[in-house]
Amino acid sequence: MKINELFCIKDKVVIITGASRGIGKDLAKLFACNDAKVALVARNGKELENVRSELNKRGNVEIFPFDVTKFQKHSELIKKIYDEFGRIDVLINNAGTNITKPATEITEEDWDKVMDLNLKSAFFLSQAVHPYFVENEGGKIVHMSSQMAEVGYFERSAYSSSKGGIRQLTKALAIEWADDNILVNAIGPTFIDTPMTRSMFEDKDFEKDVFSRIPLGRLAETKDLYGAILYLSSDASNMVTGQSLYVDGGWTSW
Repeated sequence: MKINELFCIKDKVVIITGASRGIGKDLAKLFACNDAKVALVARNGKELENVRSELNKRGNVEIFPFDVTKFQKHSELIKKIYDEFGRIDVLINNAGTNITKPATEITEEDWDKVMDLNLKSAFFLSQAVHPYFVENEGGKIVHMSSQMAEVGYFERSAYSSSKGGIRQLTKALAIEWADDNILVNAIGPTFIDTPMTRSMFEDKDFEKDVFSRIPLGRLAETKDLYGAILYLSSDASNMVTGQSLYVDGGWTSW
């Protein structure tokens, strides 16, 4: 088999949450440029319209404005996507948030906000897509995790806990749904150079500490995730499930 066939995602129907900006938007471009059929999910409908206008020049893209913390409506969302495309092949649970505070200052509201978006939505969206994967005789789920699922760090108690939960959720679903040929994996990036994170690195002590923990000596870029996401979404990973693939420059190797 040729390499381009092994990693081919042409005509696969891929759902991406948190797709209106940042990593989600960049992943949408990646899949659209490689001839996938892409369902973009995010709360901000106007931003999704802008992404669709840009990507429809390159591929088959539809938008589904939706708040993924509306857990009771997940089944309705997934059915709309199925009705639009006629099948679903890949779910990428990318939506997420972080609240950086000392552990002594995290409120119950902070905790619930992080857990609801990062962990609870990933579980219930996976649950909602399950019957469609069973109908297809298989499917793939990719959770966007973090190196913080594996290591601790300052002022990230809620975030680290949510990503640790993603790590274990990945394992649990992989075991439970293996008989249905549903492969469940996660990608764990290090800090990624984005407009949102650049403000963090204005603190030079923070910047120095982070760089000291990354053996490769640099932040990740979104494009550093492309190989991992294509691998886990394509036939190249058909014997891989329950795994967290860390794209972290070696941080978790210490």
